[in-house]
Amino acid sequence: MGYKTIIFTVDGPVATLSFNRPEKLNAINPELLAEFSQALEEVRSNAAIRVLLLTGQGRAFIAGADIKHFLELDPLSARQMAVKGQDALFKLEELPIPVIACVHGFALGGGCEIALACDFIYAAKNSKFGQPEINLGFNPCWGGSQRLTRIVGKSLAKELCLTGRFLDAEEARVLGLVAQIFPEATFQEECRRAALALAAKGRVALESVKRVIDWGADVDLRTGCALEAETFALCFTSPDVKEGVNAFLEKRQPRFQS
Repeated sequence: MGYKTIIFTVDGPVATLSFNRPEKLNAINPELLAEFSQALEEVRSNAAIRVLLLTGQGRAFIAGADIKHFLELDPLSARQMAVKGQDALFKLEELPIPVIACVHGFALGGGCEIALACDFIYAAKNSKFGQPEINLGFNPCWGGSQRLTRIVGKSLAKELCLTGRFLDAEEARVLGLVAQIFPEATFQEECRRAALALAAKGRVALESVKRVIDWGADVDLRTGCALEAETFALCFTSPDVKEGVNAFLEKRQPRFQS
């Protein structure tokens, strides 16, 4: 379908969803949120897509919400907006394929929350992360306080959300928000290269790794290990295991088929 506020493309096994309101630093408005959610449905329904990249047009990933819309909210509509955003991010988080947030420039407020809901974040050196909602008189509402706490712990999550201060790429990497940092000049190429490398791996194994880490993060160690055993067994329903082992023994690159 045609979109106005995002650009959605599929190139071989890699799909790219790019937020496209560059004149507003890709600030989120209701139309962008709706189109983002619809594009995720397209991703889920297309079995040819093996990796999803999220990025932003222009100078930012997403600089936050389009603030003028908050003037129209009452408590009921504010809750509805929060739930719609949370639903979209759960949809993103539950995709069975790897999702990489490719962050350059600002990832603030809702933009930071979207990045945190991805499987991991690659950042350009110029990127900035933050949950500055406190400076507008409210708290994060799309899971920022919750996902941030699970990554950096309660104390630091409180400090970041209470002060609204920004993190640069290096501090975000040290704290565990960012997986890798790349130079701005080669950033998109590096993200694409990483996506293609992931896309070459077996689909069943990719999904198994995602699920056992996501599910295991919220249970005790013994239950998490039991989940790991079950997903390990599930991998053996795929011919990729024999292909991967044979390729290793034959000292060649595997050609996964799943």
